[in-house]
Amino acid sequence: MKEFFDVTILAILQGVAEFLPISSSGHLVILQHILEVPEDIRMKLEVFLHAGTLIAVFAFYCRRIGTILKGLAARDAAERRGAWGYALKLFISALPAVIVYFTFKHSIESLVENARMVGALLMFTGAVLLGTRYLPRGERPVSFLRALVMGIGQAIALLPGVSRSGMTLAAARGGRVGPAAAAEFSFLMSAPLIMGGVALEFIKGEVSTGSLSWGVLIWGVLLSAVVGYFSLALLLHALKGRWFWLFGPYCIVAGLLTVCFC
Repeated sequence: MKEFFDVTILAILQGVAEFLPISSSGHLVILQHILEVPEDIRMKLEVFLHAGTLIAVFAFYCRRIGTILKGLAARDAAERRGAWGYALKLFISALPAVIVYFTFKHSIESLVENARMVGALLMFTGAVLLGTRYLPRGERPVSFLRALVMGIGQAIALLPGVSRSGMTLAAARGGRVGPAAAAEFSFLMSAPLIMGGVALEFIKGEVSTGSLSWGVLIWGVLLSAVVGYFSLALLLHALKGRWFWLFGPYCIVAGLLTVCFC
């Protein structure tokens, strides 16, 4: 019964925090610490809950994804060029995170057990979000250079406590990318990394979740997907309503409480 309760709470948290710029990894680390989730299943559980929010991305942007896939094989040269260009930008944006992860894998994973460090990094996320209030708005598209800069932001967000959406959207805001285009690219660029993380678990043969049953795990994946879908809609509303920066104070307070009491 406890494992069902724990996974339910963590799945809801993942669904909310993955898309809102408050760091899902940081919140999962803190809450798993509070709930005393066994250490041997924490990383695996996080990977699969991220897979749930990946389902939310595919569901939310299914038409856009279909358009891109169709464009890759289109007969029209301009349509095909645009689709391949967008796909190449997604590839470029994934490179920094891949390089950083495989270079500093053990150092990054060791931070998962350090709740106070996660709290400090959460405060860093808050400071970045507050800074976006003073950046000029624009409606520029995602260029190759802006895709790379957003990718660097995604690489920084490998640190638990640093928000992936916060870093990538702040980078897009700095490049004056339009809110809708920034959100779309930010979440589509996460897909290759999440799929890669899940694939690694299977390749390594480490899909066993110890004391956690597969039924409860699947429940967590589906719940995080449903909650994530509605959280993504809320984030788009925040971006268009110009109150994205208001998540900053929350991150600072949450991080400070974590540093003081964990």
